[in-house]
Amino acid sequence: MERYLRETNPSAVPPPTNIGNITAVRGSVIDAHFPQRLPHIRTLLRTGKDQQIVLEVLTQLDSQRVRAIALTPTAGLARGMPVEDTAAPLMAPVGNSILSRMFDVFGNPIDLLPPPENVEWRSVHHAPPSLSCRSTHSEVFITGIKVIDVLVPLERGGKAGLFGGAGVGKTVLLTEMIHNMVGHHHGVSLFCGIGERCREGEELYREMQDAGVLPGMVMLFGQMNELPGSRFRVGHAALTMAEYFRDDEKRDVLLLIDNIFRFIQAGSEISGLMGQMPSRLGYQPTMGTELAQLEERIANTAAGAITSIQAVYVPADDFTDPAAVHTFSHLSASIVLSRKRASEGLFPAVDPLQSSSKMLTPGIVGERHYHLAQAVRRTLTQYEDLKDIIAMLGLEQLSQEDRKVVLRARRLERFLTQPFYTTGQFSGMAGKTVSLDDALDGCERILNDEFKDYPESALYMIGAIDEAKRQEASHA
Repeated sequence: MERYLRETNPSAVPPPTNIGNITAVRGSVIDAHFPQRLPHIRTLLRTGKDQQIVLEVLTQLDSQRVRAIALTPTAGLARGMPVEDTAAPLMAPVGNSILSRMFDVFGNPIDLLPPPENVEWRSVHHAPPSLSCRSTHSEVFITGIKVIDVLVPLERGGKAGLFGGAGVGKTVLLTEMIHNMVGHHHGVSLFCGIGERCREGEELYREMQDAGVLPGMVMLFGQMNELPGSRFRVGHAALTMAEYFRDDEKRDVLLLIDNIFRFIQAGSEISGLMGQMPSRLGYQPTMGTELAQLEERIANTAAGAITSIQAVYVPADDFTDPAAVHTFSHLSASIVLSRKRASEGLFPAVDPLQSSSKMLTPGIVGERHYHLAQAVRRTLTQYEDLKDIIAMLGLEQLSQEDRKVVLRARRLERFLTQPFYTTGQFSGMAGKTVSLDDALDGCERILNDEFKDYPESALYMIGAIDEAKRQEASHA
């Protein structure tokens, strides 16, 4: 009977169990001996009481020994314990029933609800779509945040990075984008937390629930208290879910990752545990390949698009750090958050001179938008150059023309601030979404000196430019 089943339906017959035994335990790194057959690389192994401890094969040491990294805590493991080869890689659940749910790296629900039904399990390891399958059409993705839509437009199906050191507002900006987009973004939103605080995930879950947008959202978390193996694979699990909605359901996907640096950091920890020689500044020698394997799966195809916005922690505000440099090369837009602007109270603390977008060309955004963005950037650059002179000699020593530039630039800086929905409870200001037309209109009118007689404070933390006129009228 078993032979008949094997010939007619090979998947119906489970492969004979391949049992080995542990030969060495060094923290999260486990060596195992398999006398029958050697498990493949990326295969999961199970061991411990009730097979609770999960390992992933990383290297084959010889014809009978493998070295694996633990994805779960290894307390209680000892030499000689049996280890079972599952003959399968790490799998992620896909299907419509995963919507509105929260998972860990193994696809287990962590929202205290029963496991979803009618799901299909797929390997988290996939090759990126081939060049022939990709779409080459460029389209702007509107966020409702003035400084981003005007100066650093995002690409539908592209990858945008929010770069910044600790405490400059990366997660706040990311959460605000979720709030603005999930409402009018008709596809699926997927949030992947890699090595970040579980408190942020819990707050995000409640906010999305209160906003009524949870039914179109999936969340995955590999928290900072989990092992590096688990944090390293959670991004691949999220992409497997995103690819299902793009390729099978033909829907657009918004993928938000917080924080891609933690993915690189987890890879660095694994590399160190495996005894590999580190490269420059202590990073793993395979960093470029590991990041590319994840990032290149985020792509536009004929079926749909995966648009990704990623927070990128910059160690010690050093943008020459290899982690930041390697991430820059994959992105279509880089939004740089500046500690100096945050200290001045200019939120979102986006540095318009360091941030850049490949979408800001006349052929994509149009002539008016392109020329206005260049005029805004030019004005802010001139102001930056004059700051030293102002600090030494004072504003009065500048020429009449330079003084006008400074006043325009200071008003532009304040107009490009915006109250956020997600910080309303702390700032006491209601959040605002601003259309691209209103944002461009405001910049144009400030550059034309329409607001030169208005105090700078009238333009601070407003939405559309006409609010400044209404505020002044009410004060008068």
